[in-house]
Amino acid sequence: MHVDFTARLYIRSAPIHPEGPTKTGYIYSIPIPPRPERRGILGIEGMKTRFLVRLCPALSIAPLLLFSGATLAEPCLRVTLTGTQGGPPVFNGQAGAGTLVQYGDSESSCSSVQLQFDTGRGTTQQLSKLGVPVEKLNAVFLTHMHSDHSEGLSDIAQLRWHFSSAGPKLDLVCSQDVETENGYTLSCNGFAEHIGDTLIASGEMAQRLSENPKRLTGGPADLLHVMAFENLPKAQQVWQLDDVKVSAIQSQHIGGHASYRVDTPAGSVVIGGDAGNDIPEPPRQSSTSEQVESLAMGADIVVHSVIHPVMGPDQGSGFPPPIYYRQSNALDLGALAKRTGTEYLMLTHLIPPLGAEKQGPYPIPGGALNEEDYRSAVLDSGYTGNTIVGTDLISIQIPAD
Repeated sequence: MHVDFTARLYIRSAPIHPEGPTKTGYIYSIPIPPRPERRGILGIEGMKTRFLVRLCPALSIAPLLLFSGATLAEPCLRVTLTGTQGGPPVFNGQAGAGTLVQYGDSESSCSSVQLQFDTGRGTTQQLSKLGVPVEKLNAVFLTHMHSDHSEGLSDIAQLRWHFSSAGPKLDLVCSQDVETENGYTLSCNGFAEHIGDTLIASGEMAQRLSENPKRLTGGPADLLHVMAFENLPKAQQVWQLDDVKVSAIQSQHIGGHASYRVDTPAGSVVIGGDAGNDIPEPPRQSSTSEQVESLAMGADIVVHSVIHPVMGPDQGSGFPPPIYYRQSNALDLGALAKRTGTEYLMLTHLIPPLGAEKQGPYPIPGGALNEEDYRSAVLDSGYTGNTIVGTDLISIQIPAD
């Protein structure tokens, strides 16, 4: 619980100045300006206090806590799916994969810290619907270098350059470059460095700079602060702002894929991304990632991409088996949530999308799926928590609003 006290210096004396401190009986109270650096001085997590000193007639001084205008602000964590489209296809106007994590308290409308995990197409439009200007994002985290998880970043960077070129820079948190066995490199650094190249090549950046020379000459890339971490198969902290800490762990999908956990005083959430099991195909115990499972132990919420078993190789859809096997299916995700004690399982990046007759060119055996089809597959695992079948802009807040 967040407690904010207004501190005053109380002096027993004659009036000091007619326009100075306010007289309260025979004691004059002088407001003491806030001192954020005193946060936690009592050693109580999440409590902010401001001190006053009371001067007694004998001039002895003793520290004293007085509670003037005390307010109680409950910490909260809100998780919103900004986009739930599964893979590169487009269906029914759904936005590309992304999750907004917000932390704060009741006074800040749960938005003191705002973190975007993955930035699929349409992320900026979705953020605008939520009333979150891109310049208010504290950081962006990418799970991996696939376009359906990253293409919206260029729009975010351009908008910040256009309207907030003075900064601050946007933290971009991602894994270090990965050289693959096939000879190509997956590079978050390269993606960020060239984020504005098409706008520079088209001449737009030069034209915009001619209108406003205060903008950064290097274009949108100049506003990205890349924080690339060594991707390890054990959890490590990769970002922090006050009481909000983000950890990452290496997980299987493509080279450089990472899953994240956000811990706050209000609760915790795991962003699994497109993680799958290290064993690329059956026989194996599960399609889910053991690394994600270790990261999710005790978490309140798990957000994870999902594929429905109807797309399996034995169902007749024609969906490529290697792509199917590198995703986590709904049944196994339910089992993971059960083992980790997770209260909320949020399914996103749905393959196939709700109501779709096809996943790209591949027909859905038996016709389009609905929410109950996904929920039933999770329930078959024995998971009895809350399953949220993701739709764009669906949100969970803890504690409940």
